[in-house]
Amino acid sequence: MNIFRSHRSPDIIHFIADDPNAAEVVKISEGQLYLVREETIRSDRECIYNDAMATIRRVPAMEHNFQLVITRVYEDGDQELLEDEDETDEERVFLISEELEFRTGETEGEPSFIWRDLDGDVDEFYEFVARGTNGPTRAFFETCMYRAMYERKYKRSADNTSDSDLTEFIWQPPKKKGKGKAPAAIAPSPFVNEEPPPIDMPAPPQPVQPEITSLPPKPSIADDSIPSLVAGAAELHLWNLDASYFEKQADVIARIVEGPGPYEYWLVASGAEGQVLAHRIDSQLNQRWSSKVLSFTWNHIGETGRQSSWCFRFEEQSDYEAFLLAFTKTLWESLNQYSWDKAKSDEQAYVISSNTEDVEMRDVEDDSDEEDAVLEELEEDEDESESEEEVPEDEDNMPPPLGKGERNSHLTVGYKGDRSYVVRGSTIGVFSHTGDNVKYMASIKEVTTPKGVQFNPSQIMLHEQDSKMILMNPNAPNSLFNLDIERGKIVEEWKVNENVPVKYIAPESKFAQMTHEQTLVGASGNALFRIDPRMSGDKLVDSQFKQYVSKNKFSGVTTTASGKLAVASEKGDIRLFDAIGKNAKTALPPLGDPILGIDVTSNGRWIVATTKTYLLLIDTLIGEGRYTGSLGFDRSFPANAKPIPKRLQLRGEHVAYMEHSVSFSPARFNMGEGQEENAIVTSTGEYVVAWDFAKVKKGQLDKYEIKKYEDVVVQDNFKFGDDKEIIVAMPNNVVAVNKKNLKRPTRASLAVPSRSLRSKSNIVNAPY
Repeated sequence: MNIFRSHRSPDIIHFIADDPNAAEVVKISEGQLYLVREETIRSDRECIYNDAMATIRRVPAMEHNFQLVITRVYEDGDQELLEDEDETDEERVFLISEELEFRTGETEGEPSFIWRDLDGDVDEFYEFVARGTNGPTRAFFETCMYRAMYERKYKRSADNTSDSDLTEFIWQPPKKKGKGKAPAAIAPSPFVNEEPPPIDMPAPPQPVQPEITSLPPKPSIADDSIPSLVAGAAELHLWNLDASYFEKQADVIARIVEGPGPYEYWLVASGAEGQVLAHRIDSQLNQRWSSKVLSFTWNHIGETGRQSSWCFRFEEQSDYEAFLLAFTKTLWESLNQYSWDKAKSDEQAYVISSNTEDVEMRDVEDDSDEEDAVLEELEEDEDESESEEEVPEDEDNMPPPLGKGERNSHLTVGYKGDRSYVVRGSTIGVFSHTGDNVKYMASIKEVTTPKGVQFNPSQIMLHEQDSKMILMNPNAPNSLFNLDIERGKIVEEWKVNENVPVKYIAPESKFAQMTHEQTLVGASGNALFRIDPRMSGDKLVDSQFKQYVSKNKFSGVTTTASGKLAVASEKGDIRLFDAIGKNAKTALPPLGDPILGIDVTSNGRWIVATTKTYLLLIDTLIGEGRYTGSLGFDRSFPANAKPIPKRLQLRGEHVAYMEHSVSFSPARFNMGEGQEENAIVTSTGEYVVAWDFAKVKKGQLDKYEIKKYEDVVVQDNFKFGDDKEIIVAMPNNVVAVNKKNLKRPTRASLAVPSRSLRSKSNIVNAPY
């Protein structure tokens, strides 16, 4: 077979040979990009770029890897007009591999290239119609695709390959019949999901308990039956809970191995006598990295539920870096259940950048300041106890007794009048707070629809200068309910749209609740829209409605002071909009963990997104390229200059003292009109946690303080206009705490139970 040699272009080949390090291998400068769905190319074709060019280019820093890049082409003066209306991605990037099922075709007499959309449904393909391209150029482009596949598969140069070496990459229709049909421009073939052949895998590694005393000093890999994805010499350390330092256990070979399940991976440590530790890789590991001391720390939950904190300290920089990269890939795959190699290069870079923060491993000699902190804390506690007086309970202020099974579930802090509102079942408790005192005021009992049907609100939001409260009813997902706070009853049902359920709501802008603004923002699982209660009939504004075809699984929405929007999803991605009804200006790829909540500073510069085990802090300022100085809400980040996300998480040794897994509540910035945000607050278990935002912006990600309560914290938030007082709702209580009373995390502040809350803050301890 001689299809390659007969059509090669000598001029192009000469160019490539003369510059083997050129970023661009070959380019077709004129064409159109289509997304092709269902049965044939002609039956359902969506034009993505009407004018585009196709390029094969090398992947920076990844030898033997190439990308197929389709770039939108603008005529002079057109780009500014299109930016406000069209999707923000100016290019589509595909890692060249066999999985693309690349093949050639012809559309209306023009040559075309077709490949599978690996991010789309099973019957979705891309087609690039290369208008006016001659036969030799088309054939050479095709040959370069196959050469790129060869290099990726065999990890060696394709310079000396023969035609026979490349024929294996020419796509052939599968023999097995399926439901769909191939595009008409291609030889007919079914769309079939071929199951990979079964692979015999070793039994999964068995986790060990942390009670390790000593092991022989010279390591060896005794269990070679399990192939390693990466391996390196390291010291294994375990956090000593009593002595408060990492204690060396053994010299080991640190490895990552593949388990029997799909995208299942394990951390393994092997000593001279065999395997001594195996922990499955998932988000619960709470991993941390330090390039300064070449260390990797993580948490492990034993069979009894007890937390332990472990550390690998690598001997060589190269082993540390290889381990970090392999761990990042395997964790991403385990979370996404998707091959790392199929992710776009800019997405890979974004994920890798989120795992490179520098946190030093603390040894015993580093902990002298911790002992001082413990002494200071004990002295402060003694001083406070001497100055405090027991505050008697006022029976007139006692809330009604608990209903069976009822617990506090939602907290919202008022913008005016120092009020907070807490949902318990179908009742809403009203609390006042002055200073660090919280006092029960009244209850809005048995919330019912205008038709008299009682329900438990699933979400609440204050509205119109705190005179109204918008409630969501889980039994009526297509409606919102307007509660008049002064009258203590629901006065209206707002039917949004019978085809669009409302999952999340947000104010029209950051401080809209302080005004008489009527409209608000709504989100469903895959749509973003404005709600205007003044409209007759459905309240959804059709002209400000954006629905995605794909299943985005939106999980939260927040607004800036100027009304720009950040939307998060269960998939872990974040979209930034300058207005409702338009396409996102920026789409940040997922790390893999579902986002549980999202907040933004009033000026839109910073976003904090909450996952179960860490907070993701993102600077939206564009630092490179044409739109340097703009925010990601207004312009798109360059593909090669996306922001570097920072993880805010608890240190592994602190989690070990907590004796429970981290499970953060939605984090919030402190908020006040005309005030700059300087703190972030969240909670996990019985602990309220606050970060000093000024220090975080300087890179000091460990600068958090903490306070333990006697019960699980349901939700917490700063008082409006106050960066000191935090309102805290627990299942059976509502309290206030001054931020200065949060302590640096130490063994004392984490593990020692707090004193009674009553004496400190005049709390109504009996729940309503």
